[in-house]
Amino acid sequence: MNGPGIQLTLAPELHVFAPPSRRAARVPTTTDGASSLGHVVESAGVPLTEVGRILVDGQEVPVSHVPREGESVEVFAVDRPQQVAQGLPDTPLRFLLDVHLGTLARRLRLLGVDTAYENEDIGDPALATRSAAERRVLLSRDRGLLRRREIFAGAYVYSDNPDEQLRDILSRFAPKLAPWTRCTACNGSLRAADKDSVGDRLEHGTQRSYDVFAQCGDCERVYWRGAHHARLERIVDEAVAEFGNGANA
Repeated sequence: MNGPGIQLTLAPELHVFAPPSRRAARVPTTTDGASSLGHVVESAGVPLTEVGRILVDGQEVPVSHVPREGESVEVFAVDRPQQVAQGLPDTPLRFLLDVHLGTLARRLRLLGVDTAYENEDIGDPALATRSAAERRVLLSRDRGLLRRREIFAGAYVYSDNPDEQLRDILSRFAPKLAPWTRCTACNGSLRAADKDSVGDRLEHGTQRSYDVFAQCGDCERVYWRGAHHARLERIVDEAVAEFGNGANA
């Protein structure tokens, strides 16, 4: 580039994306005179899904702003909780996770959050298309995927630890929680089921030991308070205690 020179400052939360040379305050940055600030920020390594306000000489500007010589640019991380425009006021917040986030998908479903997930890698173009078609927030650790322009909305998952991933997404988006209402296998809705109606799907030991069951209305999987329930209950209780019932319907 051989155009206007600006001073670029990235918020500390965004330093994880940038090389060490771009993490200081007021880093001299040469632009091409035609590209937008959005392009400049992405060139610094930061996906636009992670960008909140951008200030130029103290005034907020859109990512489409074309920088001019001598401007001081400050790039902030997204505000929390992040508001996602769903298009319709009664449309709930919904997510789409890439193939590497299976544990996070199951935990979000456990909390009753509408979470689409494919066990097989369907490819970046298909994920981006589905995000747009179903108006789902795409969650990924793949920066390249999050740069695809066709996605409805997206967010980078910062940790590879499922506990930290869950806290991060609940903190960032504050989805409405409805624990124990979704199938962790397929995302379908659960309904109460009596033992007689699901008996042919149970082992004899389970039939003798348990009386309360739920069944998925889509894949017909049956749930009961089995050996893993205490661990799942801990995940639910901790999430509800820390994040309440969520703020975004």
